[in-house]
Amino acid sequence: MTDIEIPPAIRTFIDATNEGDAAAFVAAFTPDAYLNDWGREFHGRDGVSSWNGTDNIGVQANFALKGVEKSSEDTYVVTLTVSGNGYNGTGPMTFVLKDGLIASLRIS
Repeated sequence: MTDIEIPPAIRTFIDATNEGDAAAFVAAFTPDAYLNDWGREFHGRDGVSSWNGTDNIGVQANFALKGVEKSSEDTYVVTLTVSGNGYNGTGPMTFVLKDGLIASLRIS
């Protein structure tokens, strides 16, 4: 793992998932957030909440942080190992932050 400090919104994304706290998870995103999960697109907090229910907390996902890289002023590539009753594996997630919240998340 790098020595870059993980931003609070991304830390909340991880911790809320691991704790099963859907309200905190959704609150980590901007109202107009964009989430792209391997080409499946979700818009706004309602979209994030929907994805969370079907692909994240709703399938008891758990995240283990493996690394974080800052690729630009507000963009971070975070490598997570995911386990649970849905997707299981390790891969990058690209976060773009705005005003301290997650404005965009691309999972690939």
